Amino acid sequence: MGQTKRINLALQGGGAHGAFTWGALDRLLEDERIEIAAISGTSAGALNGAAIKCGLVTGDRDKAKAGLEALWTKVGAITDEAFGPWLNAFSPMAISRAIEYSLPFALSDTTSRTISPYLYRGTTSNPLRRIVEGFDFDNVCSEAGPQFHICATNVRSGKIRVFTREEITTDAILASACLPTLFEAVEIDGEAYWDGGYTGNPALFPLFHKDLPRDILVVNINPLHRAEVPRSARDIQNRINEISFNTSLLRELRAIAFVQRLLHAGTMSGDAMKDVLVHMVADDALMQQLSVATKLVPNPAVLAQLRAAGYRATDTFLDKHFDQIGDESSVDLAAMFDS
Repeated sequence: MGQTKRINLALQGGGAHGAFTWGALDRLLEDERIEIAAISGTSAGALNGAAIKCGLVTGDRDKAKAGLEALWTKVGAITDEAFGPWLNAFSPMAISRAIEYSLPFALSDTTSRTISPYLYRGTTSNPLRRIVEGFDFDNVCSEAGPQFHICATNVRSGKIRVFTREEITTDAILASACLPTLFEAVEIDGEAYWDGGYTGNPALFPLFHKDLPRDILVVNINPLHRAEVPRSARDIQNRINEISFNTSLLRELRAIAFVQRLLHAGTMSGDAMKDVLVHMVADDALMQQLSVATKLVPNPAVLAQLRAAGYRATDTFLDKHFDQIGDESSVDLAAMFDS
């Protein structure tokens, strides 16, 4: 085995598309050269992070992988598994469109835009609650293993709230994944919280700590770029969703690019700011075929295909960029923000 390289993971939220991150993490856990030092996750990224944290507390990579599989098996069971086998024959885009234009989804989408979840309180519950309650929070909150941070959005102040260690509870993870059109805000210590994706998707700044490695690997599941301007109402809504849940990440990446420019020009001392190295695993070509529909409806066939795509993308990343870890960014932030 070659040199071990320590990295931090930044895991985006994006509903059921978080299964892409499942595949990415599976591939990373298979590579003994990679040591995960810290994790920052939002929404689905928070669930993925909690699943692998439970195994990595004792350094058990197989347990971490088993935790991921158990998590996404439960998520897939939220919908009717009877539809899974025959849908396997179709592409993710075909499944996405089928769900998106189905009558039940259309009715649900319209209802969420016109009726507050507070109007039918007590009659529905978040299906993720039972799944999240299954985590071993002694392990999730343990000082051992990688550091673990999740975030949610304070409804009243609009500010980000980062939870770590013993602050991470069932409610904190549910807050991180709380879409306000579907669920009531989650109350924690007298404050109301919505999905963390609005303010940190995920939050990168907890990974800047001096004791952590310089490298941050972002697992991105919301397309950063689309070549075409959306024209249909549904495509416009989909792109609004993508932009909304990428805004905070792009803001932090731009800040990193600015600091990098100052450090490399000698304008700023390395003692003042950390020279963060940024890497990214993504599959925009696949994600551009999908929509909000497959984020909200966790179809087992789509989850399996997303997992496979995340695994392949990470395998490609390791093949092309492993040697850059610890030495330089594999993402050209200057080019990203100069264009």
